[in-house]
Amino acid sequence: MSETGNRLRKLLESPNFEPQNYVKQLSQQSDGDRDLQEHRQKIQNLADETAQNLKKNVYKNYRQFIETAKEISYLESEMYQLSHILTEQKSIMESITQALLSTDKDETSKEMQAAFPKETEELKQRTLTSLLEKVEGGKNIMDTPGRHLVYNGDLVEFDVDNMSPIQKVHAFLMNDCLLIATWLPNRRGTVKYKYNALYDLESFAVVNVKDNPPMKDMFKILMFPESRIFQAENSKIKKEWLEILDETKKNKVTKDRHTKEEEVPTSPARVEASTNPFEQDEDEPAGAEESVDLSPEWIQELPEDLDVCIAQRDFEGAVDLLDKLNEYLKEQPVTQRVKELRLKVDERVRQLTEVLVFELSPDRSLRGGPKATRRAVSQLIRLGQSTKACELFLKNRAVAVQTAIRQLRIEGATLLYIHKLCNIFFTSLLETAKEFEMDFAGNTGCYSAFVVWSKSAMRMFVNAFSKQVFDSKESLSTAAECVKVAKEHCQQLTEIGLDLTFTLQSLLVKDIKAALQSYNDIIIEATKHRNSEEMWRRMNLMTPEALTKLKDEMRSCGIGSFEQYTGDDCWVNLSYTIVAFTKQMMSFLDEGLKLYFPELHMVLLESLREIILVAVQHVDYSLRCEQDPEKKAFIMQNATFLHDTVLPVVERRFEEGVGKPAKQLQDLRKSTRPVRINPESTTSVV
Repeated sequence: MSETGNRLRKLLESPNFEPQNYVKQLSQQSDGDRDLQEHRQKIQNLADETAQNLKKNVYKNYRQFIETAKEISYLESEMYQLSHILTEQKSIMESITQALLSTDKDETSKEMQAAFPKETEELKQRTLTSLLEKVEGGKNIMDTPGRHLVYNGDLVEFDVDNMSPIQKVHAFLMNDCLLIATWLPNRRGTVKYKYNALYDLESFAVVNVKDNPPMKDMFKILMFPESRIFQAENSKIKKEWLEILDETKKNKVTKDRHTKEEEVPTSPARVEASTNPFEQDEDEPAGAEESVDLSPEWIQELPEDLDVCIAQRDFEGAVDLLDKLNEYLKEQPVTQRVKELRLKVDERVRQLTEVLVFELSPDRSLRGGPKATRRAVSQLIRLGQSTKACELFLKNRAVAVQTAIRQLRIEGATLLYIHKLCNIFFTSLLETAKEFEMDFAGNTGCYSAFVVWSKSAMRMFVNAFSKQVFDSKESLSTAAECVKVAKEHCQQLTEIGLDLTFTLQSLLVKDIKAALQSYNDIIIEATKHRNSEEMWRRMNLMTPEALTKLKDEMRSCGIGSFEQYTGDDCWVNLSYTIVAFTKQMMSFLDEGLKLYFPELHMVLLESLREIILVAVQHVDYSLRCEQDPEKKAFIMQNATFLHDTVLPVVERRFEEGVGKPAKQLQDLRKSTRPVRINPESTTSVV
């Protein structure tokens, strides 16, 4: 490998190598597309050589691969044999247990029966264990004693809002909970599913969904404040799910009630056995039951006071009462009376949360700006619902911004409309950012959600911007002014530390490329049309005012030496075609530089090169074909003007606007240098 290749390999293999910085540095150092292509070829050669070395190493260690595969195969067969032996031993022990249970009911038989549960329950637990081995993240589910499988099957989950299919899931119904697992697209060994959610049977309700073709065989699971919809394979399986879910929930309720009834009679026995001094520790919870003082009047009236606050929309007062209660009970033991009070209060908290969520919903009035949401957001955060508050706040602001853009009247002047659009959007974005920073100052985890929302809002803005500027086929100068206005407004966001300039440029790059290419084609066609009618005559502007205006235009284009090409009266010693081409190309360069950002470098450079070549090739062709010495000298004067005056100005202004020289334009000027000729000579542009 060459020395350059070795340096490149060491650079890529270094532990501190950062691809983004490397690409950024490379793009700054490279001069045009040619250098990038050469560097790409070097990296490709390095990749090919690495692949070849890897292939050689595989061939070199091929025998070891075969031996390892054989060892794995032997190990697998031994594991199968071991599993078979264990299964046989288990069946033998089960048969011994059954024989002992059927022949003898003494103490030894009872101990064996306790050691080996009933076949049905063991089978269910064994089946559940084998199924959960296929679920990624489901190892801890069997930690609960007595949990066994009741029913399982494949379902398809649908979106609650638009009833579109989301994903395929596998549901495991157990005697006390429901496990939802999603299918893994890439299976790893025996693992087929991934843990998604686990619901206690008491935490949800099952609702049958009426068939509405093509939406059929569905049922809904309600878990406040969420719900999920699943579709069974057919109506028979749906019916089985509904019946088994209902029966399992009833069985759990019955079992829990029996457990509580069995525990109640134990308390009198403890009272009667009060003479035992060792039972003093067991009586302490009863004493603790009386130690929590819930007699204060404000605690007794707390549920009713919360209802009044919610009805009167006194959200701050309601949250203050909840904070006061939590502070009072913070150091107190959890007794039965405290649990009952908590249940009553939790129901009010749920109602309060629903009201606050409704306050932030987009269905409410959007007037008042971001500050109008501060009250509901702050109370949700105090209730520990910062994530929900963040989500609802951003949804509310997204709808507000979208409504404001939709209500903006489309004016006849595109630039006037863009000024209004940018003012509305970026002002709203700035106000939203400031309000977000104020409301969620203590919740730094929500800032990533705001950044994602900002990019989504910017995408909505660019859609409205492009529809008005680019889809309506506005001139390049108008498009450049509109993009300039958008960039200036976007820079205002940096005062709060939010820089969306790159996002704006990446969303506009496609439309700007198309606009540059379209205007490039227009200039080329116009130049070719003028070239076809070229008579190679001096310009006569007729009036001194017209000549002064032309001088000013050329001076604004950067051509300060234009006066040396003006003659007596109102004559200009240049062709009309060359003058018109110069003004049009310099205008294209100015507008292109207003639209410029690094992704458009090669597009703008190639467009300039194509436009210049059209004029240069026309001058070259005219020099070759013209036989009149005077006209040939005039053509040579126009060629000199292009080469010595216009092209250097193009190079200089491009370098000033971009920040680096354009090697392609320099090479083009060198290759089109005109040769000083005698009038009788037929030598043309090189």
